[in-house]
Amino acid sequence: MQTTEKIKIGVSACLLGKKVRYDGGHQHDRFISETLGYFFDFIPVCPEVECGLPVPREAMHLAGGLESPRLLTTRTGIDHTERMQRWAADRLDSLAGQNLGGFIFKSKSPSSGMERVKVRDDDGKVRNNGVGLFARAFMERFPLLPVEDDGRLHDLPLRENFIECVFLYQRWRKLRDEEMTRGGLVGFHSDHKLLLLAHDEKIYRQLGRLVAQSKEYSVEALFLEYEQQMVKAMRLLPTIKKHCNVLMHMMGYFKKVLSINEKHELLGTIEQYRNNLLPLIVPVTLLNHYVRKYNEPYLARQYYLQPHPLELKLRNHA
Repeated sequence: MQTTEKIKIGVSACLLGKKVRYDGGHQHDRFISETLGYFFDFIPVCPEVECGLPVPREAMHLAGGLESPRLLTTRTGIDHTERMQRWAADRLDSLAGQNLGGFIFKSKSPSSGMERVKVRDDDGKVRNNGVGLFARAFMERFPLLPVEDDGRLHDLPLRENFIECVFLYQRWRKLRDEEMTRGGLVGFHSDHKLLLLAHDEKIYRQLGRLVAQSKEYSVEALFLEYEQQMVKAMRLLPTIKKHCNVLMHMMGYFKKVLSINEKHELLGTIEQYRNNLLPLIVPVTLLNHYVRKYNEPYLARQYYLQPHPLELKLRNHA
């Protein structure tokens, strides 16, 4: 695999094979450590161990209300809530200086689960829609960073979307740090138009109007509003219908140069993708070929055609 400058990603330490779980084990995920490891530089975090709890230790669970549950040991009922919260405040301060590009949490963990964590209320009823204490604090502190958990990463569309968001956010941060100008934003938006369109057409159009009216805002306010709307769009999953809309839009750039056979081939490939007979990579590869063959400059700069490294094979599923 070809590597570029690695992106720093926070990750629950057990997912890297570190034996930090309550039973002394781990939950090593080789897709994370090996495949993503070519592109990501991981910052491991284990809230339980880092806040001073031993390995092994008594298992814990969340109890009380969904918005502010307590972190209790399962057998003895020892309350570690304040201990975890004090540690989390300090750890988040240190992570703020790490320039993270995202975080991968351990699913369903009472400290690190980002969703679907079991919470036992005062009546003994168990609900499955809680959030781990550290995960909640992290997402409140860094609301715009891409986050995901190991369980959801096994869902291919969710995996693809998370990684796409991580690479997009890294490009955004580079722009924000190195060229925070109206002209820089115009260029960034131009390069990402079709990627944004594939996620949400409404927000895509809102961002276009924002860029067109950029002189009405201070540069700081402009970048903040764009970032918030961009992240909102990217968190909406693309669908086959949305992708086909983008693919047909791109085909329009070649209407005067494609031969009849090439038009039929491209239309047929898009239609087979629409009917779930081919993965997205097939029409995208064909369009990339036409971009090079006919030297189409606007499409050549579109990150939609390669939003992440090809080695990750993220568009290969039907």
